[in-house]
Amino acid sequence: MANRATWTSDSEDKKSVTFHVGDTIRVHYKLIEKEKVAGKTKREVKEETHERTQVYEGIVIGIKGVAENIMFTVRKIGVGAVGIERIFPIVSPWIRKIEIKKHGDVRRAKLYYLRDRTGKAATKINEATAAATPKEA
Repeated sequence: MANRATWTSDSEDKKSVTFHVGDTIRVHYKLIEKEKVAGKTKREVKEETHERTQVYEGIVIGIKGVAENIMFTVRKIGVGAVGIERIFPIVSPWIRKIEIKKHGDVRRAKLYYLRDRTGKAATKINEATAAATPKEA
C-alpha cells in the first residue's frame, strides 16, 4: 500500500511509527552546521561544527516508493502564508524521531490539491475518528 509508511528508530528501544497520507506529523531532523571562526592570527581560520535538531511540522501530502526506498513529502505553511514542502527518506540516519500530532481522514493517495489552497483551507483536513460502535437495543 503506497499511502502509508512505517518508520523505525535506530536506537535500542526500536520504536516504530506508522503514518498515513493526511496525517499531521512532526519530524525531528538532525542538522550539522559549520561555522568559520577566526583564530589567534589573521591567517588562521578554524571551522567549528555544531549539531542541533530541527523540528519540521506539517501535513503528509504524499508517500511513494517501496520497502526501504520510501520517501514522504511533508507540507507546512511558513511565514507570510508561503507553502514549504520537504521530502524525507524513511530510512535516514538524520531523522531522530517522528511524532503523529493528528490523524487525517482523506480519500486520496496524494494531496497535491492542497498546493492551490491558501490560508486556513490549506491546512484543513478532516480528523479521523474511532470506528463508531453499534448501539445495543
